[in-house]
Formats: sequence, structure tokens, C-alpha cells
Amino acid sequence: MAKFPFKKNDVVIIRSGKNRGQTGRVLKVIPEENKVVVEKVNFVKVFVRPDRSQNVQGGIMEKEAPLPVSRVMLYCEDCGRGVRVKHKVLEDGTKIRICARCQTNLERS
Repeated sequence: MAKFPFKKNDVVIIRSGKNRGQTGRVLKVIPEENKVVVEKVNFVKVFVRPDRSQNVQGGIMEKEAPLPVSRVMLYCEDCGRGVRVKHKVLEDGTKIRICARCQTNLERS
């Protein structure tokens, strides 16, 4: 299996579907299923049963659902769009991800 292209806290843009064009931060990465959970994108309704032992009221709740990796791209602030990624090895031996269009660093500091 290839190395997973996204990390937690990466900024991504949605390429297709009902949330096309929205950007958000990656909250969770699920490499076994090739999916990511993006903040404030792809909301689904979850029906929660009341549980008195855990003091849960119950009702209808909304939460983010996982998106397939094929529907998201890394977002470059300089380009203002979703971009492909290249890898570059620095002089000290660390490997970073850079934008394939404008060559800016995509690693969050």
C-alpha cells in the first residue's frame, strides 16, 4: 500500500460532491479505508439514544463523516487552489512536501 498523502491538520479543498469548493482542516486520517474527516464538511445526522448513566440527553446530532481521499486535494494558500504535491529533501536530511505549481512549502509549522 502506498504512503498516505494527508496528515492531521492539513488544509484541504473538496474537489467533488455537495461540498465542492469548500476548504477545511483534516481532523482524522483513516488510511485503512482511504478516507479523511474534514472539519465543517460532509455533515450527517446521527440519532443518539438517551443514556442516563452517562448523562446523555439524546436526540438528533450532526457530525462530520469521512470523505474518500479521491475527493480532496491539498490546498496551497499562495496558489489559492488545490495542488499536487512534490517531495523535497533539505540539506539537513528532512523531507518536506512542496506545491508542484509554485514550489512553496506545504508543511504546517
